[in-house]
Amino acid sequence: MSTKSLINSFDALRSPAERLLFLLKTRGPQSAQGLASTLGVTKEAARQHLLRLVEEGLVLVTPEIRGVGRPVQMWKLTAEAQKRFPDTHAELATGMIESVRALFGTSGLEALIARREQEGRERYEACLRGALTLRQKVARLARQRASEGYMAEWRREGNEFVLVENHCPICAAAAACSGFCRSELQLFRELLGPKATVERTEYLLAGARRCAYRITPLPAP
Repeated sequence: MSTKSLINSFDALRSPAERLLFLLKTRGPQSAQGLASTLGVTKEAARQHLLRLVEEGLVLVTPEIRGVGRPVQMWKLTAEAQKRFPDTHAELATGMIESVRALFGTSGLEALIARREQEGRERYEACLRGALTLRQKVARLARQRASEGYMAEWRREGNEFVLVENHCPICAAAAACSGFCRSELQLFRELLGPKATVERTEYLLAGARRCAYRITPLPAP
């Protein structure tokens, strides 16, 4: 999904609260003025909506020093707000992972990861079939990941591409077993290679607010 497609998803949201949560999820901490500009409302109107979200425990505000002058009030999502975005059967997934680990050990868990990776490989290969350029591959992969709940978008930066996933619908499972993340990175490298490198530059489980990947084409021999 391109940034334009992500904007279309934002436009489909009906209430100001939904839009504010979407913006904070996909763009990170924002000032009330910045949010107001995107929503097309006054700063005070945006602030009133934000304060209601604070009362619901979904948003918090922290001061950020930017040079000389008063700190800027930055609004961001709370851990409770993250629950408003889908995590695919979190409790069931983590329970099953622990059961597999207990019953079949590490080898059984690795077999489960390999099976999921193969299923993903087949799905993504079908999605990328016919894509001739790296740009086309990145765009199709982002669109597919967005359809799976990753709130994915992509952009071009010079000769490189950046794939961003603003949400992880399997975050609980990934936290219980990092092998899922390792497998996905390897799969991206297979799908977009061998004429490009793929590096994870932001990692949700390492404390970042999202996962991001930088795709760099290799020079022709």
